[in-house]
Amino acid sequence: MKNQLFLLLFFAVLFSCNEKETPNPNPSVLYFPPLSGNTWETVTPASLNWDMEKLDQLKQLLESNSTRAFIILKDGKIVVEEYFGTKITGTQPFDQNSLWYWASAGKTLTATLTGIAQEEGKLDIQKPSSDYLGKGWTSLTPLQEEKITVRHQLMMTTGLDDGVADRDDFTPENLNYKAEPGARWAYHNAPYTLLDKVIEGSTGKTFSQYFNEKLGSKIGMTGTWQRVEFNNVFISDARSMARFGLLILDNGDWDGESVIRDKNYLTAMVNTSQNINVSYGYLWWLNGKESFMPPIVQVKVPGSYAPNGPDDMYCGLGKDGQYMCVVPSQNLVLIRMGESPDQALVPFTFLDDIWGILRNIIPAN
Repeated sequence: MKNQLFLLLFFAVLFSCNEKETPNPNPSVLYFPPLSGNTWETVTPASLNWDMEKLDQLKQLLESNSTRAFIILKDGKIVVEEYFGTKITGTQPFDQNSLWYWASAGKTLTATLTGIAQEEGKLDIQKPSSDYLGKGWTSLTPLQEEKITVRHQLMMTTGLDDGVADRDDFTPENLNYKAEPGARWAYHNAPYTLLDKVIEGSTGKTFSQYFNEKLGSKIGMTGTWQRVEFNNVFISDARSMARFGLLILDNGDWDGESVIRDKNYLTAMVNTSQNINVSYGYLWWLNGKESFMPPIVQVKVPGSYAPNGPDDMYCGLGKDGQYMCVVPSQNLVLIRMGESPDQALVPFTFLDDIWGILRNIIPAN
């Protein structure tokens, strides 16, 4: 009788504990918003036991540093969505429908499209870039040029000289030999931008057409690519950036549909691509590594670029603090759009400041 009573009490406690400790019985299942419209499920920070007082502190930091849009997704649902200030022109408040530039955070879109083109058999990143750009796209000798592959462009290791007057200029006379491909890492926009032409040369479609067909329309992104001098810049609302982060968080799938089918490529894209700058994948910045190299300077800085941030975080990072960060261990996506918080080409410090507060807002797993 005592044994029976003990078992009854044991199971009663077990079931009551399970009900209390598992408010979300399947946290690995992500929510995906509809492809059109403004419907997007939300979850309150309080329901996640986030520290509300420190969340107000974070909002103050964002607003005082010229942030325009800030979003955090948890399991695909919006936990935080804030807009500050006014649009670039005029005096209208910045809001959910306002457009902003991704700057170099848009490099992640190009890397993704390159992988999609490869999985379709349109290109091979191991092949020479001249197979798709044509011979003479640099001022190198034919033998030197033949050594540069599409993968080198993705890794920022083309060996082309970034010490020129305009690092964005991709005309052949501005693309000069500096080192053997793969031997030197340099944050050089010109070879990166030519990936647009690689995609166009291999698919027979314009870059914008291919983007809309293979990526944008698949996940409900709105926005346009605009040429700004030599650069091709994506401009969208903040939720479109969040949609892309959610796609990557779910390993290239969107609500059960595989948008990025080549999972091996996706894995390579968000992991160390070479041993020079270990914090760089295929145009993605990787946190939690033993060192990183800032743009322009040939210096390895010990530690990760955002030591307050999660080690498994990877980001699209752009000029003036455009951030699109994915944290698989926490099922989080973080978006920040805005003006420059400091004078750095890529404001690593401000991102770390955000996480310095955020790490104390989100309960430890």
